[in-house]
Amino acid sequence: MIRLDEKKLAQLKTGSQHFDEKYGPEGSPSRKEFQAKAEAWYYAELLRDERKRQKLTQQQLGERIGKKREYISSLEQGKTDMQLSTFMLIANALGLRFSLVVG
Repeated sequence: MIRLDEKKLAQLKTGSQHFDEKYGPEGSPSRKEFQAKAEAWYYAELLRDERKRQKLTQQQLGERIGKKREYISSLEQGKTDMQLSTFMLIANALGLRFSLVVG
């Protein structure tokens, strides 16, 4: 049976503490930048997964939206920021529909 040393356990940092140390406190410019990048990565992953589910290549998706394969690759790898208009263009090309929920 493993017994946890209470002193060592008390010294463990929470996830929030790790984020504060690495990206700054909640609401700080550096933390907001990190959150924006994380969200951009998440949405790019959603689109990539749908593209793959539909068995489309990056080239084929690029042709559907008038962009080069390299651009699609860059978006999916998080190397390029995706504007909302680009997100919607890709989503429409994949046949995805979204609704806006406010509140």
